[in-house]
Amino acid sequence: MKKRLSIMLAALLIVLAAGAKTKAPKYVFYFIGDGMGVNQVMATEYYLSDVNGKLGWEKLCFTGFPYCGMVVTHSANSYVTDSSAAGTALASGQKTNNNVLGVLPDRKTKCESIAEMAHKKGYRVAIGTTVCIDHATPGVFYAHQASRDNYHQIGTELSESGFEFFGGCDFHTPFTRDNSDEGNYVQAEKAGYTIVHGYDEYVQKAGTSDKVILFEKNPRSDHYLSFAIDRNDDELTLTQITTAAIDFMMKDPKKGFFMMMEGGKIDQACHGNDPATAIFETIDFDNAIKTAYDFYLKHKDETLIVVTADHETGAMGLSNGEYRLNTKVLQYQDMSEGEFSAYLEKKGREIGDILTWEEVQEELKAHYGFWDKIRISQKLEDRLLSTYVETFGMGPGELKEEEYYKVDKMSDEATKIISEIAQISWGTGTHSGGYVPVYAIGAGAEAFTGQMDNTEIPMKIKSIAKY
Repeated sequence: MKKRLSIMLAALLIVLAAGAKTKAPKYVFYFIGDGMGVNQVMATEYYLSDVNGKLGWEKLCFTGFPYCGMVVTHSANSYVTDSSAAGTALASGQKTNNNVLGVLPDRKTKCESIAEMAHKKGYRVAIGTTVCIDHATPGVFYAHQASRDNYHQIGTELSESGFEFFGGCDFHTPFTRDNSDEGNYVQAEKAGYTIVHGYDEYVQKAGTSDKVILFEKNPRSDHYLSFAIDRNDDELTLTQITTAAIDFMMKDPKKGFFMMMEGGKIDQACHGNDPATAIFETIDFDNAIKTAYDFYLKHKDETLIVVTADHETGAMGLSNGEYRLNTKVLQYQDMSEGEFSAYLEKKGREIGDILTWEEVQEELKAHYGFWDKIRISQKLEDRLLSTYVETFGMGPGELKEEEYYKVDKMSDEATKIISEIAQISWGTGTHSGGYVPVYAIGAGAEAFTGQMDNTEIPMKIKSIAKY
């Protein structure tokens, strides 16, 4: 009899264990590092070790997650995807063409996102980003447009989504050219959203709001939050957006939530082949993930965190021909190349004259560490001087057009040189077709291992969370 009871008890324990394994997570975090390929992650880990005087790699929070895999990113019509096609795949599990957002290649058939699925099931939903809230990656989770450039229409769909929380810089195009409608701000307010500017205002108004849109208080750009390397202490961060989103989602913890947070400016830094800025953006992205990880530690059995990327940007290489890396020099750059270009232009306006070579040298010394902290060979100095003449010799010259900003030749050359000294190479100023990583921890995280297509990730989340 005792033996029989023992067998029955063992069987019951097996059933209970199986049930525990299949229990759907109540809280799902989905982090997307725009442009964050495997080398962006590895460069950041090497950098963190390098600045501490060690040859090795220092783990980020998300690279310490127990499960990881490799993700293929091609779109329906190209081996090299853009963000809207990759985002559609990551949001809905459907391939589409480049430039298409949330619909199939026919540009008509809607692709339901896992955020929309979760909301239909009664979960609260939060969407956040470091770029404009109607940009490609956040947009694919709530909008369906034939073109990613239909910013105003994407913003209109935001108000129609009913999702409880949005956070980002601002709307990209809040008004139509002919002012034919009331604009995205009025649409959002009519749909019941409280629009707050800055984290402090969020804290003041969150308690009395049913739905919230958190924007930057004083954006330097209408479209993007500042790079982490350029950011002032009073500017909005992805960590604050994530913190606010968790706080707002937990106003009704019984419902559970789905949350997507995008580190959107890793991509922008890599379009400019600006390694220091890209690394600091990756660290900033990781800081936001730490906030979710702290939540996970309090709700381990009920939480799933998935971290991935939409594509790689820049074809970043961790060598430029020599068998070494020197990433520690990047610590001496304290401005993005775009900010440094604007800074030089402002200095010229302030003095009402063209900056001299000696004045430019002092700025390169102060903001890139050249000559002062980084040895500059005569060959490199000659390159910088030649570029100075091209840039300032006949007055300010033409600006170089990067994907998201413009820079003068001097700033561009300085960034090229610090890349070379760091032994980091770049293959392109656009996207590449390389693998991106995926990392996971929590309930159901074991599904995110091995090689997979990007369309598999949302389908795995859908299955695990039972959306």
